[in-house]
Amino acid sequence: MSGKIYVVNVGTNASHLFCSPIFEDGTFEFIPIPEDRQIEGAHGVQYRDLRSFYSPTEDLSEFIPDRFLDVTTHNDPEFDSFTYGDNCDVNARARALRGVERGDFLFFLARLQNYRKELAELTPLSEFGFYFVGFIHVDRIYRSVTDPLSTQDLEPINLNAHVRRAMTDDSLWDSFWVFCGSSWSRRFKKAVPVTRELCEKIFTSADGSPWRWGGERTDLQVIGSYTRTCRCAIDPSAPDGLERESVLWDWIDRF
Repeated sequence: MSGKIYVVNVGTNASHLFCSPIFEDGTFEFIPIPEDRQIEGAHGVQYRDLRSFYSPTEDLSEFIPDRFLDVTTHNDPEFDSFTYGDNCDVNARARALRGVERGDFLFFLARLQNYRKELAELTPLSEFGFYFVGFIHVDRIYRSVTDPLSTQDLEPINLNAHVRRAMTDDSLWDSFWVFCGSSWSRRFKKAVPVTRELCEKIFTSADGSPWRWGGERTDLQVIGSYTRTCRCAIDPSAPDGLERESVLWDWIDRF
């Protein structure tokens, strides 16, 4: 598989009161960020509605503070039909995604919190890391959506959070983009750790220079800083791009 690889930082993180959990065997649950408004009815997905990837009859309430259970979640990306949306025209952090083409990849990076099982109970630890949780192999792109879509056009993306928002308020057809995944898209069964070792092999700064580590920042803070903005991380057509792409896929195969 060859195509440009974009890295998109998703899910609850240090700015929220809770994180997606990862377990000792590498399995994990993905918990998206809160929506910026409450959406009632069929188009709203509350945190209490989220289900375990491994046991769909079980919810994720044990990983979510009680006061958030009735809050609407911005469930994006969603790994049922494999879509991701963003306001690429106005959100500076997502602007680079306007360069995405069919055949490219959106790799989703999430900050996960370690949980340990003790006497049949899961205990959260003060240990966090960044992981790849899945990717979309882009098959179709809806660009700058400003008007309600036909039933036919809506069908592939009707589970996406931006579309669900807009279906409750016409003002929310606000020039968002939606990326649809092909059958090659994956939600990983086990999270793929994004470590300093991996980053030094495959990532560079926007100007092509190596990432700067150390100083007063932890490795976690460095990774978070460099991935805060979406951008093309690997272009196979660039010098050493194929090599860095190969390193990434080999790393994924390990986990």
